[in-house]
Amino acid sequence: MDVRFDGVHALAEVDLALAPAEIVGLIGPNGAGKTTLVNAVSGFQRPTAGTIRLDGTDITGWPAHRRARAGVGRTFQSVRAFGALTVRENLEAGAYAVGRSRRAARALADETLELVGLTGAAGTLAGALAYGQERRLGIARALAAGPRFLLLDEPAAGLNEAETDDLLDLLRHIRAERGCGLLVIEHDMRLIMRLCERLQVLDHGRTIAAGSPAEVAGNQLVLAAYLGQRDSRQADERGGHAAG
Repeated sequence: MDVRFDGVHALAEVDLALAPAEIVGLIGPNGAGKTTLVNAVSGFQRPTAGTIRLDGTDITGWPAHRRARAGVGRTFQSVRAFGALTVRENLEAGAYAVGRSRRAARALADETLELVGLTGAAGTLAGALAYGQERRLGIARALAAGPRFLLLDEPAAGLNEAETDDLLDLLRHIRAERGCGLLVIEHDMRLIMRLCERLQVLDHGRTIAAGSPAEVAGNQLVLAAYLGQRDSRQADERGGHAAG
């Protein structure tokens, strides 16, 4: 799959597969094309070239809402909760969006609240949640649509180590209970290496490595991509201090 923006090759010949009940990590330096890939798969970005298939069906031209109804769910880096609605109402909205009846939406919302550990906060306004609970709400709202494949864009962003450990347990629990495949974009390597069976690494819009966490961790192209980003950032910081 390819995605171009005004001549910039954001994704170039990227192939990715996700099976039911599989957990795959999508990693790479900032600007590598990870979110662009998830946007393309979930229908928020049209590929310039290539095909997206769901159970063998070409869904490349489908809008995001049709893909959601077919079982492709996602979260965003920012939760985008409806702050004036309760936690339960946010989940019901996710279920309504894929055509559930009011009764079915309420039942699925309550089931999902229990799954993610937010039952006690069901009547709380989403805008009043603590940060860690807000991150769980984002995952729960996507789950309320009943996805078979769930794409998670930096679910651990801003979480402390204990909260990240809880998130690890939650994602494993979601896979066990719902059987959905999980594609996880994340910069927290401690989480990714323990959570995922398989990793795919992007850099400058291309896949530079794919395999088990152990295989990827020792890949020289991966090390160069991450170390190159770190060295560049440190050089910028040194330059900034000197200019100051």
